[in-house]
Amino acid sequence: MSDFFSLPVHELVKRVKDAKLTSVEICQAYIERINKFEKDIKAWAHFDKKLLLEKAEKADNYRKSGKPTGPLHGIPVALKDIIGTYDMPTECGTVLRKGKTQSQNAEIVDLLKSAGAITMGKTATSELAFLSPPLTRNPHDHNRTPGGSSSGSAAVIAAHMAPLSIGSQTGGSVIRPASYCGVVGYKPSYGLISRNGVLRTSYALDHVGVFGKTVEDVALLAKVLIKKDSYDPATVHYSAEDMLDVCRKKPLFEPKFIFYKTDSWKKVDKKSRESFEFFIKAFKKNIEVFDTPSYFKDINKYHQIIHETDLANNFQDYYKKSKNKLSKEIKTAISRGMKYSAKEYAKAIDFMKISYEFYKKIFKDYNGVLTPCSTGVADKGIKSTGRADFNKYWSFMGVPAIALPLLQGENNLPLGVQLIGDKYDDLRFLGIAKWLEQKSKEYNE
Repeated sequence: MSDFFSLPVHELVKRVKDAKLTSVEICQAYIERINKFEKDIKAWAHFDKKLLLEKAEKADNYRKSGKPTGPLHGIPVALKDIIGTYDMPTECGTVLRKGKTQSQNAEIVDLLKSAGAITMGKTATSELAFLSPPLTRNPHDHNRTPGGSSSGSAAVIAAHMAPLSIGSQTGGSVIRPASYCGVVGYKPSYGLISRNGVLRTSYALDHVGVFGKTVEDVALLAKVLIKKDSYDPATVHYSAEDMLDVCRKKPLFEPKFIFYKTDSWKKVDKKSRESFEFFIKAFKKNIEVFDTPSYFKDINKYHQIIHETDLANNFQDYYKKSKNKLSKEIKTAISRGMKYSAKEYAKAIDFMKISYEFYKKIFKDYNGVLTPCSTGVADKGIKSTGRADFNKYWSFMGVPAIALPLLQGENNLPLGVQLIGDKYDDLRFLGIAKWLEQKSKEYNE
């Protein structure tokens, strides 16, 4: 059965289509893993094995009918507990939403169903997708954080409790958990995946992201989710039909990268720095190290202004009516958000475009940017989800980013390399990520 969990998702899809494996068998295998490990990892906010098996049986019966099947038919997908569903609670990591369901599914849930996928359950999230963490533990070391706010979404992949999962990122909530848990986490360009029916923390900054074991896994899932949605005006028309095929193609020329240490490099622990420096040396033909551009220093400030102002606007009812049930972290952020002026907010929004105009110039000569995903391996304890020092820039500019589990840090714990691309160049970007994934394997063999 261990071989089963190492199978890429496209192989699972093929075996289901060819009737060599049933959806019930797949789901039963994951149920057994959940029964064995969930009590220690606590990655699930809601999981109903009876409902899951009912969905799996329905998927199998549909396949037996001879009707056309979708690209994820019979495959279970875990959802971060901020994604609305009518058949499961959506509690958003807060007691204020205990047991509450949505009257309709989020757009991405309906897209999953159209692709034949099975919504598996809800994964644990930080309170209102912010900083106060759930009880989830890192599968590699139960005394460490899995990161957040998509804590459970990364942990279920690392623990083989789901083949695919969906999370979200406003600062670093996809990239950092993926790095800490040793899985692939992909945050597409802003506007590629609808947030309709997903908890809104910041219209300007929120991204839906995906998790899997490989670059191909996340490309397959993203391909299904990328679609223009009139109920999310930020979404754009984007053809993702060939996403998996392009991902698999070898680049015509070996990519060239910029490695930005950024001002946070000094916060990276010694062992992690050594790992990154070894990585840079291994790819010395492909990587040039540059000083961090001067405009980067303002991004964290402006990201905070936008994020906290939007938190204050979106959660003001919770703050006014149930302040005592909110964590100190989000109360502080909301309180600050109420104090920013309209002028400050507008200036921050304007800087999103300004910073991207500077950033995109590098793609005349380079194929991507590389940075650490985090300041090191997963932090000890579960009272923090870590820092987003290396992540906020890319959420702010709305460009694609992916965490690749290529390195090891302290105690041989996973350490991710972050690849960043150009906005709306996601197809080619994933192809480059696949190349980097493969080349790293070759260097390590």
